[in-house]
Amino acid sequence: MSFTVVNGLPAHVLFVHFVIVLIPLSALALVICAIRPNAARRLGVALPLLALVSLASVPLATHAGEWLEEHVGSDALVRKHAELGDGLLPWALGLFVLATVVWWAARGTSDGRTEGRGIARLSSTPVRVAAVVLSLAVSIGAVVDVYRIGDSGAKAAWHDGFSKSASGQDH
Repeated sequence: MSFTVVNGLPAHVLFVHFVIVLIPLSALALVICAIRPNAARRLGVALPLLALVSLASVPLATHAGEWLEEHVGSDALVRKHAELGDGLLPWALGLFVLATVVWWAARGTSDGRTEGRGIARLSSTPVRVAAVVLSLAVSIGAVVDVYRIGDSGAKAAWHDGFSKSASGQDH
């Protein structure tokens, strides 16, 4: 089953809203949890699950966007938007991987001890610094990319779709 049309409208218009909300939300949660491992313990598995849903929303929006691209006139703005949209998946994957690592490293008992031996604890300074730096880099990259994609999509959709002056009619 292909999700390309919802209630007679292009599904891309709906699905991009998931991306616009979930990617920045995942990025913010990741950075907070990397900086404060206690927050990661409180959020628990919700951190990587949020990032997973964010990751899954990207190909859904992209697929619906590719369908829409085939059903609108060929336009340089649409092509630019599509090209930018193709670059978001690696950022979303990075958010998911880092969210999983931060969650895994921070999990433990309420007094901060880790369960078992496995991955290095987030309380160790080098690991924590690396987690914070990587989380900041990937989060900023993902949010900036979402902004650039959204801006190009808005320009493609609205560049000739409105008047710069009011019509003067009372509604």
